[in-house]
Amino acid sequence: MRLHRSAVAAGVRLIACDTVGSTNEEALALARTGAPVPLWVTARRQTAGRGRRGRQWVSEAGNLYASLLLNNPSSPERAPELSFVAALAATDAILEAAPQLAARLSLKWPNDLLLDRAKVAGILVEGESMSSRTFAVVIGIGVNCTHSPGNTSTATTSLAATGIEITPAVLFPQLSAAMRDRIQQWDHGKGFSTIRADWLMRAAGIGEVIRVRTAHVDSEGVFTGLDAAGRLILAMADGSTRSIGAGEVFPFGAPEPPTTGSDRTRDDVSSEDAAKAALTRQARLTDMPASENGEWESR
Repeated sequence: MRLHRSAVAAGVRLIACDTVGSTNEEALALARTGAPVPLWVTARRQTAGRGRRGRQWVSEAGNLYASLLLNNPSSPERAPELSFVAALAATDAILEAAPQLAARLSLKWPNDLLLDRAKVAGILVEGESMSSRTFAVVIGIGVNCTHSPGNTSTATTSLAATGIEITPAVLFPQLSAAMRDRIQQWDHGKGFSTIRADWLMRAAGIGEVIRVRTAHVDSEGVFTGLDAAGRLILAMADGSTRSIGAGEVFPFGAPEPPTTGSDRTRDDVSSEDAAKAALTRQARLTDMPASENGEWESR
C-alpha cells in the first residue's frame, strides 16, 4: 500500500497493517499517543470492523479498509460534514481507476456509495476529544473491491461483481489524493456549500418517495434535497417539509429493516445525556443529528 505522490508532498503519513480490529480504532489509539497527522491507517483485513450505529461489518481480505486521522479539522459541530467530503473523495478515486462507472455510481444519504443502486462503499466518521485543545477525527472508508457481505438489510455489491477489477493497492493511492483535494475544497467547513452541491449532483433518490428511519419515528416522503447543514429534506404527503439530521434511508416499499440490537444503539441516547458525555467519550459523528439551528449535536 502506498500514498499518492501529492499526498506525500502534503506531509500525509501512512501506516499499512496486515490485520487490525478496526482501522478507525487503530487510528484513534494512535491519536491518543499524539501521533503526527494527517495519518492514514490501512489494513488487509479487520477482525472487528463496524459501520454506523455499531453494526459489525464483514472485513475479509480483498477489499479496501482505510481510515484518515485528522486533528482539529474544523469546529466539532462541523466535523460530520466530512462524511459528505469522504463520499465524494471515494467516488473520485473509483472513477479515476474506472471512469466507465461514471453513470452507475451514486451517493446515498448520509454516508454510502452505490453502484447500480447497491452499496459498494461505506463511510464512518468518528471523533474524540484528546484534550481541551485537540479534537481528533477519524474518517473510515471501506470499499468492496472483490466481495460484498451477504445477509444485509440492503443490497450490496462489489466492483468485481460488476466486472471491474481494482485492487485495494491500486485504489488507495487515488483515494489519498482525492481526500487531500476534497478536504482542501471543504476548507474547514467554509467550503461546505460547494461540497453539498457536488454531492447533490450524484445523490440517489432525488424526487423519489423514500422512508427514513430515525430514533423515534419512520417518515415517508419525497426526497427533495439537502438543506445548508446537510440535513435531508422530505416533502410530506400533507404538503409540509421535514428536515432530518440523522437516520437511515430505505427505498419506499423496501423490506422492513431490523430495529433491535446494534441497529438501534446509537440513537437510543438522549441528546441531554449525549451532550454531557460529549467531551469524555468517543463520538460517532455520522450518527449526530443536526439541531434546529443547523449545528450538529455531540454524541
